[in-house]
This record gives sequence, structure tokens and C-alpha cells, in this order.
Amino acid sequence: MHNFDFSPLYGSVIGFDRLVNFLEIGQNNGNYPPYNVELVSEHKYCISIVVAGFTNSELDITMHDNMLVVKGIHIDSHQNSKNYLYQGITEHNFERKFQLSEHIQITGANLEYGILYIHLERILPDTLKPRRIEIK
Repeated sequence: MHNFDFSPLYGSVIGFDRLVNFLEIGQNNGNYPPYNVELVSEHKYCISIVVAGFTNSELDITMHDNMLVVKGIHIDSHQNSKNYLYQGITEHNFERKFQLSEHIQITGANLEYGILYIHLERILPDTLKPRRIEIK
């Protein structure tokens, strides 16, 4: 098992401070399926998860109270009926959780070539945005 140093992410991934903490705490929970967290622009992010062998109908993405949950459940698994000589491709179900920062919203998701892309954006309410005060 590898331990990763997430400290470089603190300065470059704005809005995912709690996600980085969650990654550090939960890195011993296994690494299936592998994923990336990408900073696309100042307020846009993309989580890429390798979900080879899963179809759109077998994947479920939910968000509740800043917790993003991605589940993959094979509907019709023929794994028990196959006689593998070697099995290097895993076919088991998964659940991956991400604790997101406040004001992070899912703007879309798509599945391409076995990789699930979840697009996120930090959308600040007008009350939290800086505003210019005129001096009279």
C-alpha cells in the first residue's frame, strides 16, 4: 500500500480543501476504481474515474450535503459462470465517496471509453462575491 503526499494540492486546488483531507484520511480504503481530480480553470474541476466494463445504466451519481457518491453495480454479472485462467480485469461493484467544498455543484457527467467524467464548478452566491463600494 502506498501513502501519497497530498500537500501540493492544498495550494493549487481551490474549493477542494475538504476533499484533500478526505483523500488523506481515506487513502487506505483501497484504490478501486482509480480516479483523477483535475483543476480545469479557476472555479471548474473534473473528476475522472476508470469504470471499464460498466454501462451508463450500471452507474449512479448522487450528491447530498456536499457528499458526492459514485456507485457502480453490475446488473447482470456472469463472473461466476466464467472459467478464468487469469483474471486481471476486476469486475466487482464499487462505491466511491468525495466530500466536496461548499458551493461546488455538478454541472454534468459523461462516460467515454470506460472513463466517467464528472464536471464540477464552484458557483459563489452574489452575497459572497466581492463588490466594489463607491466612495462619495
